[in-house]
Amino acid sequence: MGKLTWLRWWSPRLRRRWEVVGRVAAADEVPDKLPRRGAVVAGPYGQPHWIAFDCPCRDRHRVLLNLDKHRWPTWSLAQERPLTLRPSIDDRTSDRHCHYVIREGRIYWVPPNPEAD
Repeated sequence: MGKLTWLRWWSPRLRRRWEVVGRVAAADEVPDKLPRRGAVVAGPYGQPHWIAFDCPCRDRHRVLLNLDKHRWPTWSLAQERPLTLRPSIDDRTSDRHCHYVIREGRIYWVPPNPEAD
């Protein structure tokens, strides 16, 4: 598993869409700071286990999603550049609710459903 290259990490171009910017061997190796609109995949090529990124909300809390099909719930990484994940990400805590879809590197927020709460 290669390390994240400096050039790939801090590319001077403006990132307009979300994309995978690197890979690490395990989820505990994901760097504390990630570039804006950047995600890191943890696990070997062909069998990724996790994807980590900072939530697009104002809080920018860390999101870690399972990509291992042997565990539940699971997401699939449809493409890395631009990033597409399936299904939607629905992150609920006592003080926030972030529900969105990442398709073709863009964020699509799911409107809140008052009946679901």
